[in-house]
Amino acid sequence: MSAPVIDPVRPAAPDTPAGRTSKAQRTTPARFDTALGWNDRPGLAWALRILLCLIALAVFAAPFLTIFSGAFTTNPSGSSLSFLPHDSTLLNFRVAGERGIWDYLGNSLVIAGGGLLLQLVVCTLAAYALARHRFRGQALIMMLFMMTLMLPEEVIAIPLSLVLGDVPVVHLDLKGTVWGVILPLGAWGFSVMMLTEFMRDIPAEIEEAARLDGVGELRMLWQIILPLCRPALGVAGVLGFIMIWDQYLLPLIASKDPTDYTVTVALSILRTDPEVGSGVVLAGAVIALIPSLIVYLLLQRSLVTGIAAGATKG
Repeated sequence: MSAPVIDPVRPAAPDTPAGRTSKAQRTTPARFDTALGWNDRPGLAWALRILLCLIALAVFAAPFLTIFSGAFTTNPSGSSLSFLPHDSTLLNFRVAGERGIWDYLGNSLVIAGGGLLLQLVVCTLAAYALARHRFRGQALIMMLFMMTLMLPEEVIAIPLSLVLGDVPVVHLDLKGTVWGVILPLGAWGFSVMMLTEFMRDIPAEIEEAARLDGVGELRMLWQIILPLCRPALGVAGVLGFIMIWDQYLLPLIASKDPTDYTVTVALSILRTDPEVGSGVVLAGAVIALIPSLIVYLLLQRSLVTGIAAGATKG
């Protein structure tokens, strides 16, 4: 007795009505794929979603539009700020330049670039050791890195100022140099923790296969581990740059002269200067804002990918 022949189920051709139907079903979003219940047809959920998007856009975009508008307005005032400049001018930027804002911006770029490079190197090496090796005192080292997140900078400001003035053992005075700001930012607990958790999820079989081929530690890190951690490195790069760029207290205590200030400290000087108006302060804020926007736009895809990867891991 021969077995019954069962016709295999074949997918419908894309150009047939059945194929078009199945494709439409695949592309149609689920009714409750969001907390509000997304629906293409106008309705209460659709209107509520649009309203929340407009409120979020107003909350986040209004301050930026106000800053840009005031920077290009001759004499802006707090009671008459608008989203568009009244009489466009570059006078505020010229006055800010005469006050040395470009020199302060240069100091910030050097400190942010050097600090971020040092921070990525230190955090990557520390995360690789914590994630891919087992040694005594591993939990203690991780706790020390986490303490950099727990202690507010106001608490360590005075001890750090004393250390920068006379570094133990080598007895160097780092005040007034870029190293006085860069070295304290060389290790950041957040980047170490995030990179460690990301590297722990890399399958051990990949590392074992590479070691069988004679791959050493540095080559393992550079050619095997780091390419798999690009999303996490993007997140560490963007957040680390913003953290260093926004530093205010550290550049203040590490400086000896006003020429050592960064652009964030210089903005506070412009704000208290009675000879300049609010338009000059807003022009300085625009200048200080541009590097952060450029870094975010360049690493936006890595930032979103890294955050999404971290969210799916729980």
